Amino acid sequence: MMDDTPRKYMTIGEIDATGVRGPHEKELADISKAKHHLFINLEMNKLKEIVEEDIGGKIENIGFNEDWTITIEMFPEVNIHIAYSYFGDEFDDGIEAEFKFFFSGKRVFWVPGEDSATFIDIIMDFIERKIKGQEPYEKKYEEKTDLMEKVLLQRREPFSFLKDVDREGLATFLGANVWKTERGWRIKKEFFPEIFLEIIWDAQNYLDIKFSGTNLPKNIDSYHVELVGIFLINHILRFITVSNIDKKLPDICYIMFSRYYTKNIGKWNHKVR
Repeated sequence: MMDDTPRKYMTIGEIDATGVRGPHEKELADISKAKHHLFINLEMNKLKEIVEEDIGGKIENIGFNEDWTITIEMFPEVNIHIAYSYFGDEFDDGIEAEFKFFFSGKRVFWVPGEDSATFIDIIMDFIERKIKGQEPYEKKYEEKTDLMEKVLLQRREPFSFLKDVDREGLATFLGANVWKTERGWRIKKEFFPEIFLEIIWDAQNYLDIKFSGTNLPKNIDSYHVELVGIFLINHILRFITVSNIDKKLPDICYIMFSRYYTKNIGKWNHKVR
């Protein structure tokens, strides 16, 4: 749950920590150009309903002279802020409004710009469909794409490092329910209202993911919910990594973090996924 304590805001460029304008900054700028027109004449009551009831976020003002900001908790202490400003055509460039994107929370810089930018893209598509009253495009929730099959195979080994004493800490870290089972682990998170993601791992080194919830077929397509599932698995690997600093973990654990985290905290060689 998001709190009201003072927040320090970061940009995607600071999280990427490349020193130059990176691809994720351009990706977010392109999202702003493509989506801002949808909000110019949108009634605030309609936006508030979508944000609160369908996404589980809130509308607020975070102090950047914006008209309003959508704030969404991706994970506990990983908050995303989508700030909208309308200025008409005062710059005579045909662009009447823009979005700027900020990030806050004690662990927001753990998550790489790749995950955060893609999550924002999913959120903006989500909102666009709700504004237009459109259904999700694909609803193949029982099928796995080649990408998901690859992710489950690549990321299954680190789960063997989870210990019984990790259950409570992992649940808090993810904002999820976590069960230690006879065969392994079950992790279930309500990512959006009535949209659940469940990760299952057993001692045979088998990793699986399932999607459920009454809002699943109404609010998000199967490809996008798979991507959100990948973000959840990646965040679990971050927990496993920081909980086992003294151990030699599979290489994939060390590439789950942002360049900012790697350079300033992790102190291991950053590799691009």
